Amino acid sequence: MGYEAALADYTTFDFTHDGRTYPVYRRGSGPAVIIMHEMPGLHPLVIRFADRVVAAGMTVFCPSLFGTPGKPVSKGYALTTALGVICIRREFYVWRGDRSSPVVDWLKALSRQAHAECGGKGVGAVGMCFTGGFALAMMTDPSVVAPALSQPSLPLARGNPKRAAAIGVSPKELACVKARLVDEDLTVMGLRFTSDELVPDARFDTYRRELGDRFEAIELSDEDARPAFIPPHSVLTLHLKEEGPTKAAEQRVIQFFKARTGA
Repeated sequence: MGYEAALADYTTFDFTHDGRTYPVYRRGSGPAVIIMHEMPGLHPLVIRFADRVVAAGMTVFCPSLFGTPGKPVSKGYALTTALGVICIRREFYVWRGDRSSPVVDWLKALSRQAHAECGGKGVGAVGMCFTGGFALAMMTDPSVVAPALSQPSLPLARGNPKRAAAIGVSPKELACVKARLVDEDLTVMGLRFTSDELVPDARFDTYRRELGDRFEAIELSDEDARPAFIPPHSVLTLHLKEEGPTKAAEQRVIQFFKARTGA
């Protein structure tokens, strides 16, 4: 599959907000879901998940935040992209867990436009890996009603207990999210493999402590993962089996989006 072929069914446009511009790939009809790709980019397995959301009756908006759209994932591609993002890109707070990354403001603006164009009760949002926690911070915008955090890996912990427990939002942002959860009867989803060192136990403990029964955790074992060139990590893409617990997790996320957005 060529890079272009992977996104042949999508239209594309550049979206600019506050001086930042990224390409966005769009497909489908019905309420909107923002799908934020994992490292190393908007690869075909992320697109496969987006296609399944479209098939369930929703419009997907897939911003390309780093990497090459449509390029298949590989160990070398992931390493090269990760080094570039960590060392150069200032839109992402890799080590700081006390506030959201600057790119979140751009994502919230995209969500507002998507909601205005697509209607429904609101917008779904899913982040994966590097972008995993962004969906929670996006919930400070009223347009976002269904945040799903798949293997949220920032801030990178590297054995630092404080960062391991951090969730990448400021106290003010967290207070806003918690108020909306109660006032609007909303929930947050979180997904991970329990052995995943990039998503420490302490991080999910923080979600549970802060969000209480408004946090729905889906935690999977290594035996649930499809074999790949890295240990179990990517719940909705690389390590997704087409049957069993990971498939059930994928279907639960899609059902979550449908119910909350009114698809």
